[in-house]
Amino acid sequence: MVGDMSFALQGQSGLDYDPCRYGRSRLLFRGPQRSPEGPYLAFLGGSETYGRFIPAPFPDLLEQQIGLPCLNFGSINAGVDLYLHDAGILDLIGAARLNVIQVMGAQNMSNRFYSVHPRRNDRFLQASPLLMQLFEEVDFTEIHFTRHLLRHLQQVSEERFQKVVAELRSSWVLRMRHLLSQTQGQSILVWLAPEPPGAPSCDLNRDPLFVDFDMLDALRPQLFDIVEVTPSPEAQEWGTAGMAFNEFETCVAQGLMNPRAHEEVAQCLAGAIRPLLAARSGH
Repeated sequence: MVGDMSFALQGQSGLDYDPCRYGRSRLLFRGPQRSPEGPYLAFLGGSETYGRFIPAPFPDLLEQQIGLPCLNFGSINAGVDLYLHDAGILDLIGAARLNVIQVMGAQNMSNRFYSVHPRRNDRFLQASPLLMQLFEEVDFTEIHFTRHLLRHLQQVSEERFQKVVAELRSSWVLRMRHLLSQTQGQSILVWLAPEPPGAPSCDLNRDPLFVDFDMLDALRPQLFDIVEVTPSPEAQEWGTAGMAFNEFETCVAQGLMNPRAHEEVAQCLAGAIRPLLAARSGH
């Protein structure tokens, strides 16, 4: 099996992510740093865009194929709030020739029911009075992560949990519309998941969490395109081959795309981006 070729490095990930900052942003992103002085593409998203455990993530591979700098603004477990709260990044995505935005889950953003950390969006900060009233029996003091929060709420009451999910879905669409308005209509949305987008689902093991086809469709007027990439059977056969992680990160690594899947993402995006760049160049 190809999956047996994975190399879990004991005690360390084995990768130097070469963290760097861009412009006025306070956030650290994966390097090596690219110059934003000339034409460039900006990549926004979560752990897959960042390329956690991956020596060459898909923004790097795409850069080799299209010949333009690809600035990787991906961040581990990022939600939409990460970008909307950083004026420096908004400046950079507004100036990009094209923005490629990974579909991020709806759970990692502040909303009427709870707030998240502004930079580490998977961290649950506090419940709002509205959520405490809706779930009076829940003690929120021992909850530190958004998915843990949602699992607990679902176990307590599926009916009341559905009200939280509805809020997250509507907030996600509004927040994404706001983000896309900052890109001046120069964006592609990329869906990275084992299955294509479909009907609404409350499966907490499914990512991007709570995002369905109708939510994506509502964003189409502000986009050049939506590119859907699901790993091929060959990529799935790879398992964690070529990923660098330590023994304590094995479960996390198994839930992320492997290098073969990153190659497929770069190929799909290159096919969508080349015609756009050629059209805008007048060729």
